[in-house]
Amino acid sequence: QLQLVESGGGLVQAGDSLRLSCAASGDIFSTYRMAWFRQAPGKEREFVAYISRIGVSTVYADSVKGRFTASRDNAKNTLYLQMNSLQPDDTAVYYCAARMTATTEHMSGKSYDYWGQGTQVTVSS
Repeated sequence: QLQLVESGGGLVQAGDSLRLSCAASGDIFSTYRMAWFRQAPGKEREFVAYISRIGVSTVYADSVKGRFTASRDNAKNTLYLQMNSLQPDDTAVYYCAARMTATTEHMSGKSYDYWGQGTQVTVSS
């Protein structure tokens, strides 16, 4: 069974950058399609980014397109989310998620089988 642990969150100012990491263990990381989601206080969880098994294909939410970049290092069993030009609206708990199945429903949390515990990102204005 795959275990996921996020790290790299913190408190930053608007315009700053952060890189989140998601360390995977317990199974063959390269066989999983990965995604990032986030949940702000009082709001529903929302899709942020998706990356295919070898990183060739990515999908982003419109709200982060051009600012965030998802990547992965299968040799290190790690998923990344580089976040640039952060804004207060980016404040949320960020989660990584994994699935083995092939589907076009990249943006649906229901498509993913494994989740990390989340890491808090707070952006002050």
